[in-house]
Amino acid sequence: MTDVRQRLDKWLWFTRVVKTRSLAQKLIKGGHVRVNLQRVSSPSHQLKTDDVLTVTLSRQVKVLKFIDAGTRRGPAVEAVTLYEDLTPPPVPATAEERATRGRAPAPEKRPDKRARRDLIRLKETDD
Repeated sequence: MTDVRQRLDKWLWFTRVVKTRSLAQKLIKGGHVRVNLQRVSSPSHQLKTDDVLTVTLSRQVKVLKFIDAGTRRGPAVEAVTLYEDLTPPPVPATAEERATRGRAPAPEKRPDKRARRDLIRLKETDD
């Protein structure tokens, strides 16, 4: 069996982790990619079979195992054959988190007549 190798930036692009190769290079240079738990800063880093990549994206972390090198950026069906997804499933949210997700905090109550008069008095004494 020959040892298959490929540039890291090309492979991220071929597997559709990123949209462009230049975005892959920025991601790598920004320190958001690890290969076998070691941070990689060079887009030309050579991946080999059974390397495990940890990629930190904007809203998620992906853990991918390098299975094969790509020859082109083909359809998604072809891209998933290049890796094994080891990303752990997300932790389910609690009922309380689901209830408050996406809601703005409750507004404070408007002051009643007595509270407004107290505020006016307070402001007049500060002047």
